[in-house]
Amino acid sequence: MTMTLKQAVEQALVADRDRLAAYVKLETVSAQHRGISETVDFLEQAFRAVGAAVTVWRDVAGSHPFVFATLPVGPTGNADKTLLFYNHYDVQPPEPLDEWQTAPFDLTEVDGKYVARGVSDDKGELMARLSAVKALQATSGLPCNLKFVVEGEEEIGSPHIAPMVQQHAAELAADVIVWETGGKDADENFDITCGVKGIMSFELRVKTAEKDLHSSLAAYADNAAWRLTRALASLRGPDNRVLVEGFYDDVRALTAEEQRATAALPFNETTTRETFGLKRPLVTADPVAALVNATTMTINGLSSGYEGEGVKTVLPKQATAKLDCRLVPNQEPKKLAQLIQAQLVRNGFEDVEVVYLLGEKPFRSNLTDPFVQLAVKTAAKVYGGRVKLVPNAAGTGPQVFFGETLQAPIVAFGTTWAGSGPHAPNENIRIADYQQDAWYTAEVLRNFGME
Repeated sequence: MTMTLKQAVEQALVADRDRLAAYVKLETVSAQHRGISETVDFLEQAFRAVGAAVTVWRDVAGSHPFVFATLPVGPTGNADKTLLFYNHYDVQPPEPLDEWQTAPFDLTEVDGKYVARGVSDDKGELMARLSAVKALQATSGLPCNLKFVVEGEEEIGSPHIAPMVQQHAAELAADVIVWETGGKDADENFDITCGVKGIMSFELRVKTAEKDLHSSLAAYADNAAWRLTRALASLRGPDNRVLVEGFYDDVRALTAEEQRATAALPFNETTTRETFGLKRPLVTADPVAALVNATTMTINGLSSGYEGEGVKTVLPKQATAKLDCRLVPNQEPKKLAQLIQAQLVRNGFEDVEVVYLLGEKPFRSNLTDPFVQLAVKTAAKVYGGRVKLVPNAAGTGPQVFFGETLQAPIVAFGTTWAGSGPHAPNENIRIADYQQDAWYTAEVLRNFGME
């Protein structure tokens, strides 16, 4: 009896469980430069086990290695089509350790879920894709040429993606790109996401004295912490709108297709509140539109003076704040940093310095692209009617370097669910979602080759 593609996927996943466990066992924490070489070796072996040709790119100065793998089309596939997968092999640190209910780097099954650091973001996704490859090889053969590029610095902002893509554009060339991960929303809809917001991370710094003062001298001496908080308050209004002149000037309005897709997206406020334990009202009346096409300014952290136990009556000499802005199409990170500095000067805070840390431009694929539509149509077979087309994620990734350089559409889909908790303790995916995503991936590849 001939095995169906779905059956082949299920068989591959059973056989590959130990590979998934071994992959998440590796403590590949890029922020601490841990486990990098061991993980690169593991991936070389994993790709070669499915017949891929593998090259490790170590030619980008200062970067963790990039793993590049290629698989040729099968005998009955379409040799004129190539699909590129992007994934990353690094993970976030596991801390706080005392909040984990299982060992963070041990793949553990709990209530129908796989639990481990990186199983959701993004090690599990890559292993599901390799299982999909095995299933296709065991049935009809690969329907198109496949390429994989796996980086080791996504969790620290992908600082070397741009030069890597520039140096290896010819090898990376593909008709379409599938991004690292995705999954189901709070209403259990399967999301096909076609872009990301950009980001601009920066610090505000102010110094009001050469040394800390006794707090009694606040009678006449300015306080760096107060100075900074007033400067921060001058940049954003109580309605959540950024008050920087020109901040919104370059924002591109949604196209008609993007408006329709956005209007069709749900937002389950009750589930969202329960998932994150939100204690304050939402800062927008339209969270869906804000997630897709609203730019933000967020204080990530504040530091000044004495923050230890007990009392120290000090007037701090300096204060710093870390912030980020999430950006939408047409906004430029460095331009916004300049606008913020100019606004501070206009507001009377010329002594508050903007220090630009990093930036990534936003990216959004054309929702009418044939591959985007193919991904949606294929999802109907695997996920039924619970499928949503999402113009872009609220988060950020280095899509723009691939999309603009390779001139290819990008879609993201994957194994996660609303309670996956990437970056948090007890990160997890549901095993049923993992199986479903691997099957969907195989179907997308088959349909793309047949298109």
